[in-house]
Amino acid sequence: MKFDYSEEQRMLADSLRRFVDTEYSFETRRKIARDCGSFDRRVWAMLASLGITALTVPADYDGFGEGAAGQLAVQRELGRGLVLEPVIPVAMATAILARHGSEDQRPQWLPEIARGERIVTLAYLEPETRYRTDTAKASAVRDGEGYRLDGVKALVWHGGNADAWLVSARLNGAISLFLVPREADGVTLASYPAMDGLHGADLHLRNVHLSAASLVGKPGGGVAALQDGIDVGIAAQCAAAAGAMERLIEITAEYLRTRKQFGRALATFQALQHRMAEMLVQKEMALSMAYLAAQAIDDQDADARRRKLAGAKVIVAQAGRFVGQQAVQLHGGMGVTDELQVGDYFKYLTTFDMLLGDSAHHMAAYSAAMAA
Repeated sequence: MKFDYSEEQRMLADSLRRFVDTEYSFETRRKIARDCGSFDRRVWAMLASLGITALTVPADYDGFGEGAAGQLAVQRELGRGLVLEPVIPVAMATAILARHGSEDQRPQWLPEIARGERIVTLAYLEPETRYRTDTAKASAVRDGEGYRLDGVKALVWHGGNADAWLVSARLNGAISLFLVPREADGVTLASYPAMDGLHGADLHLRNVHLSAASLVGKPGGGVAALQDGIDVGIAAQCAAAAGAMERLIEITAEYLRTRKQFGRALATFQALQHRMAEMLVQKEMALSMAYLAAQAIDDQDADARRRKLAGAKVIVAQAGRFVGQQAVQLHGGMGVTDELQVGDYFKYLTTFDMLLGDSAHHMAAYSAAMAA
C-alpha cells in the first residue's frame, strides 16, 4: 500500500480541510452536538456534494469505489475537525451491504447512501453482550414468508439519525443480520448524547415483522458480515484519531508560543519542549498504525487482518490518551474548560478506546489471532 496520497486523494483532503476551516467551526460543532442530535442535514448534504458519502460505495451503484487508502485520507481530515456526522457508521454499513447485500438490497440502498439521501447504521450491541458479535440475545423467527424480530439493541452509533439499521438476531441458533427500516412497526427508539458530543440510541424491537427480503447475506452469516463492517470502522477510527491528535498538537503548540510565564513564552521552556516532542512521537505512531489498519482491510488472511486491526486499535487508543492528557496539562486549568477546544479533543480521544471494542477486548482478539 502506498503511503503517499494520489493526486485525487490530495485534492479531496484539501477540500475537506477547507470545509472544516470555513463551514465547521467549533461553535458550529457544539451547536450541532447540543441542539441537533450530532447531525446537521445541511452539513451532511455538503459532505455528500464533496463525494464523502459515495466514497466507498461500489461504482456500479453510483459510488466511487475507493478502498481503505481513500478512506484514510478522508477520515484523517474529518478527525482534525472532530466532525460529528455519521461518516464512519455509514461506511461500515456500506461495506456490509456491498459485500453481503442481496441483488435487491444493493440497488435499492447503495445509490441513495451514495447521494446522502439515506443513512444506515449497525445495531449489534446489547446490554449484556459488551463488544462481542456472536452472543446476541435478540431473536428472529420465521413468520409466514418473512421474519419476526424481538429484542433490545444498545449504543447504536447515530441510531437516532438512521433511516434503517442492520440488526443482528439469533435465527435457528445462529446469528443472522436483518435490514430494519425506521418505519417498521414495533420499533421504539431512545436517543441520548455521549461524552464526546456524539449520540447513541437504544432500539427496542417487539414483534417487528419483516419481509423475507430483509435478510442480509445467508442465514447464520451475521457474525462474518458484522466483522467486515467493524473492520472498516476500526480502520476509519484510527485515521480519524490520528487526525485529531495532529490538530490537537497544533493547537497546543500555538498556545505554548503565545502564553507567557516569567516574561517568556512557554514554548521556550525545555521541559515543555520535551513533552511536545513525546506527543509528536505518539501521534506519528498512531498515524503509522492507521496506515497499517487501512492496509489490513485488504488482507485475505482473516487472522492476520484481525491481528493488525486489533493491534492498531490498542496502540492508537494508548497514543490518543497520552496526547489528550498531555494537551490538557500543558494548557493548565484552562484545558478542561469549555472555553477552549482542548477539552473536546480530549473527550473524543478518550472515548475512542470504547467505540468498536476497548483495549481489553482487542488485546484478547490479538492474542486469539496470534494463537491461531
